[in-house]
Amino acid sequence: MKTREIFYLLGFRPAPRTYGFEVGAFDLPREGRIEYARWLHPREAAKMFSQESVDQLRTFLSPGDVAIDIGAHTGDSTIPMALAVGKSGAVLALEPNPYVFPVLKKNAELNHDKTTIIPLAFAATPKDGTYEFEYGDEGFCNGGLHENVSRWKHGLAFKLKVSGKNLAKYLAREYPQLLPRIRYIKVDAEGYDLTVLSSLSDVITQHHPFIRAEVFKWTGRPQRERLFQFLAAAGYTLWRVESEANYCGQKVGAERVMDWKHYDILAVPPGCAL
Repeated sequence: MKTREIFYLLGFRPAPRTYGFEVGAFDLPREGRIEYARWLHPREAAKMFSQESVDQLRTFLSPGDVAIDIGAHTGDSTIPMALAVGKSGAVLALEPNPYVFPVLKKNAELNHDKTTIIPLAFAATPKDGTYEFEYGDEGFCNGGLHENVSRWKHGLAFKLKVSGKNLAKYLAREYPQLLPRIRYIKVDAEGYDLTVLSSLSDVITQHHPFIRAEVFKWTGRPQRERLFQFLAAAGYTLWRVESEANYCGQKVGAERVMDWKHYDILAVPPGCAL
């Protein structure tokens, strides 16, 4: 933990700060010109889009499919998904952080001739309500709901109240026509991934989408094993994501949950192969 984080945790924190965005563009060989609103937060890592990342998604996504991006942030993961499913498909992008949501909303408005993105300003949670997320700076760049992790371990002192909704119920109420077309769910929830996926159990068992989930660096063996067991019980085959151009690096099971500190897994539905 850095010295400034200790001071933050002790209550010596600067006032919240808001950052804007600027729109730039990438030229991809197949997709053409893709516009992207870049958040101007100083801690925001530079984002790159590649044809390979879109093509990798197209190994299991087709035009007209529906994908869900849980923890969409600015939309840097949403846009490749939206390109893969095309204008006839849709990506529901969830981001509860009001400091970054305007950037996601702007990215949903760009590239309208190629994509359909529905930005949703709430977190996927078991119950509807208000939740307290934790972030590492006054601009609320990266953070989330850290279950069973001491604040002295994660060092995130800036608290932010956000809206949470049960996504399965929300989809059934607001987008029932999209449910049969759900082909992919991506979760990036700072170790809260199992809770999110468990709240979507009915959607997963009925529609068997591909699932990408994060195995967070601060989660211990028991929580990691429960995540793997949840997916294996639903018939999924699990792979460690090697890169954005290769989602199936190594096949993994519960016995290997601690082999890497922080990584993503791709859960491939029963009867499917890449």
